[in-house]
Amino acid sequence: MMSEETGTNGDQRGPSPDPGTSPSMEASGPDLHGLPPAGLPSSADTSPSPSAEASGLLSLPWELVTHIASHLPAQCVITVLPMVCHALGNVGKDNTAWQLRAHRLMGSRAGFPVGPREDFDWASACLEMEQLITCWTGQAQLVARRTEEDEEAREQVGLRQRAGQDGEPVAGGHEDGVEDAVEGVGVEAQEVAYGADEGMEVAMEGEDDEMPPIVGGGRLARLREELGERLEDDAAALMEEERDHMMVFGANEGHVGALNHQEDFANLMNLGNGRRVETEQPQPLRSPSPPAALECITLPSDHIAPVNSVLLVGGEGAVCATGSRDWNVKLWDLQATSGGTLLHTLGARGNFSTHRGWVWCLASQGPLLASGGFDSTVRLWDLQAGGAERGLIKSGAAVHCLCFQTDVLLAGTFDKRISMYDTRAAEPLVKSLRLHGSAVMCLAADDNYIISGSKDCTVVVYDRRAGKGLKKIRLSSYLLSMSYSGCEVWAGDNRGMLHSFSMQAGTLKPLSQFDVGHTALVTGIHRSPGSLYTCSSDRTLKVHIPCAPPRTLCTLRHQAGVNGLSVEAGVLAVAPGDANVNIWRPRK
Repeated sequence: MMSEETGTNGDQRGPSPDPGTSPSMEASGPDLHGLPPAGLPSSADTSPSPSAEASGLLSLPWELVTHIASHLPAQCVITVLPMVCHALGNVGKDNTAWQLRAHRLMGSRAGFPVGPREDFDWASACLEMEQLITCWTGQAQLVARRTEEDEEAREQVGLRQRAGQDGEPVAGGHEDGVEDAVEGVGVEAQEVAYGADEGMEVAMEGEDDEMPPIVGGGRLARLREELGERLEDDAAALMEEERDHMMVFGANEGHVGALNHQEDFANLMNLGNGRRVETEQPQPLRSPSPPAALECITLPSDHIAPVNSVLLVGGEGAVCATGSRDWNVKLWDLQATSGGTLLHTLGARGNFSTHRGWVWCLASQGPLLASGGFDSTVRLWDLQAGGAERGLIKSGAAVHCLCFQTDVLLAGTFDKRISMYDTRAAEPLVKSLRLHGSAVMCLAADDNYIISGSKDCTVVVYDRRAGKGLKKIRLSSYLLSMSYSGCEVWAGDNRGMLHSFSMQAGTLKPLSQFDVGHTALVTGIHRSPGSLYTCSSDRTLKVHIPCAPPRTLCTLRHQAGVNGLSVEAGVLAVAPGDANVNIWRPRK
């Protein structure tokens, strides 16, 4: 897909620089809408003067050199060309060339970046976009190939059944060759019964947002219907948990009702081994065939209730923290084995569990991990000391969201407050702010400003230095998830819509609202200069390029509402609405 795009637009050229001057390392190229016509000189990005002795590539006109470089991977332009010579290293400093590359990757109708263009890192954005496209496109082709492999496997199974060890058909088979879906006979039935596709239907959204048909879907649908009774109990359990999840974001009195379920989970965890089997989630489902550049693993099922929050920590996506409705926080080593290894259950050695209620949110800074729960506490853990407890903060209400900054931990709670804590102090509370008229649902911040979203359908900017609120924006829906990087803020609301804002010098400005296909709560969002990930209680996770409108590369469908996601160093952790966690990471 990417190669076709590149081939179609590969004849685009940047402005022809003046060969008599040297490239400017500080000046940025003009905006895409203001690019000079091809063949005219650009004052912002000019070429070095080739010496009389120049030969080979450097003997070509500079516009041809940059045109050739535009067809190299961004990684090569950034890291390899500067090692060849100083002149070729200047190719990576040409902002106009990076703008043209980004324009080619997204298509002619998309706007990028969505927020301010001043000081935007075009090279990093293009590098990330190319990696994202490489990893997440081509899903439809992989599904088709997987289906062909399954057809061949079914034929082989059928031949073995007809032959049998003594020449007689195997019991339960059919001599006329009709596939038998009873008791899991046949590969398709095994896929349905044991989840060969990880509970995810992988689909590719094209340029026209059309979903191509999945080969073999009719037979799978029939088999799923025949096995429906067998899975009815598990489905009912998942629906019950989904209702609990919705109740948290429903009426305020629903929040109290959700807290009353804590006793039920205490009883679950006190059950003996024999009884526990009856209440455990189904066995982990097998992963689908991932893209060639990615692999998907499922962490061993160690929680006994849905995972609400996931967080990749350590800076390299090597450790994953999971917070669950079973009141526990667990740490997982993603590098020790191919499938992930449980390191610690935090607080479980000397206490009944990590928290005394649902664990709803996680945040980290350096070696310190914070977990917030419906037991109205924030607990601190030292990752370098094997997950040892480093403090307990009583917040006074259920904790919905956490955000670490350099000198402070921020917590948004059900009682309409944003609390600021100094995690090093014996009395950690620094200040308590009441900026909203209802529960605080999401937070984002930098060292100077706090941005918060509430169930009262408002977004507030608070100036930490001035100690006052700067602006309140009223929306027609309320925000549940928020991501703040650079000068852009992206958020997801309770109706499935995405909102983008620009943030400069304390001024938060609404930019656009996007419908990317979510039909329910947007429970998680992550935005960086070249990538955008969103997940929803509508049972989908989507991967986009963060342009206007977002270009959706891929949609992953799950069996239950997705509760959260985390992205770090190209690794994606997903809480797919059950007791398991899926990890998508670059294949080694």
